[in-house]
Amino acid sequence: MLKSSTFDYINVLDKGLDAAWIRNEAIANNIANATTPNYKRQDVDFESELKKALKYNRYTSMDEKVSNLKINRLEPRVYTDYAGYSYRLDGNNVDIDTENVALASNQLKYNGLMQSVTENFTNLKMVMK
Repeated sequence: MLKSSTFDYINVLDKGLDAAWIRNEAIANNIANATTPNYKRQDVDFESELKKALKYNRYTSMDEKVSNLKINRLEPRVYTDYAGYSYRLDGNNVDIDTENVALASNQLKYNGLMQSVTENFTNLKMVMK
């Protein structure tokens, strides 16, 4: 993590990349345990944590919100989905089709975040020239 207001957005993007990586691992674990009796799927909640952190400074610009963000407190939260309905007799609540869609969606999100980080560094590089 870089300590400068120039890198505020990059630091938030970095946290988003970490969350997407952890979510990818959780989804892969769900897929691997799709036939394990009584296994409950896991997921990662980062977006609501970020939304809550940004909402804290309600009447300020986005730049100020990101600048005032306590980035060390912004962590993805892994949770077990007990509320998911199990259509199977073995108690497992993993639907392989849903997990594959979630995996593809998460990979797109990760690629988009990575592209944003790359563009930010490209812009910084242009400014320094």
